[in-house]
Amino acid sequence: MLVSAIVAVSRNNVIGRDGHLPWHLSADLKRFKAITTGHSIILGRKNYDDIGRPLPNRTNYVLSRNTAFEAPGCTVCRSLGEALEKASAAGETECFIIGGAAVYREAMPLVNKLYLTRVLADVEGDVLFPEWGDGWHKVSEEAFPADEKNDFETLFEVWER
Repeated sequence: MLVSAIVAVSRNNVIGRDGHLPWHLSADLKRFKAITTGHSIILGRKNYDDIGRPLPNRTNYVLSRNTAFEAPGCTVCRSLGEALEKASAAGETECFIIGGAAVYREAMPLVNKLYLTRVLADVEGDVLFPEWGDGWHKVSEEAFPADEKNDFETLFEVWER
């Protein structure tokens, strides 16, 4: 099973502010949906709380150490390893790490493909994307302008190692 991550990151490495995305990027949301639909996604409890529901047409694995935590329509796992094992056992071909920062930090050593949206702005925020590690090469890039539905100019990149 391929372990991938998908994330939007500002020039100053911000991915979140006050428990939410610090921007509205319609094109990025459409890209996220197109890439992850039909696959498994792994997310932390705080990210799940921000979204507020399972993302449709995906198997949602929510990570929480709280044994009383419930996420209707999702599979709650106590560790990243447990979520990856369950996704693999279910026959998943590509599993997506979708955040937040602590989940990205733990998962990045295992990630072999990164779907990166570069937000071409410095943005205020309190959550940063972790270091990726070495050995990455860019396989594609596509530019999107800012407009009435997209707060900032972006680059859609795919990286592999």
